[in-house]
Amino acid sequence: MRSLQLLFRASPASLLLVLCLHLGANKAQENTRRIIIQNFEIPTTANRDEEVTAMLQVQTELKECMVAKAYLISDVPVEGAFNYKYTRCLCENYPNTYYWDFHTNRTVQIAAVVDIIRELGICPNDAAVTPINKNRFYTIKTLVVA
Repeated sequence: MRSLQLLFRASPASLLLVLCLHLGANKAQENTRRIIIQNFEIPTTANRDEEVTAMLQVQTELKECMVAKAYLISDVPVEGAFNYKYTRCLCENYPNTYYWDFHTNRTVQIAAVVDIIRELGICPNDAAVTPINKNRFYTIKTLVVA
């Protein structure tokens, strides 16, 4: 009861200040930064035995750097450079771009996968973070072979 009486004695200005501080604290707790942003591009169609180039650009909105491993997987086996895996340091203002050149004779669904991993010797001074809630990101596209 005593605390309720103190509340009624407070001036409107101090009540407004407390309300603003409370709203500001709630807003500060929201994390709207995206961990990974992917831009995956491949042609939609290709001819048999034609060389196809897949391009994946990866960036982050996090302030901290991360070790990112990027690779492609498909529903049908594809040989050659398609199987290359790239591991690089990914930082906020420095997006990574990866390229794969390959041939295929069949229509294929391709997933560009980015794993955030723990590996030493990739980022400067080994200063890298690993997200707690999710560390695998992917985008799927279809390449139709005529």
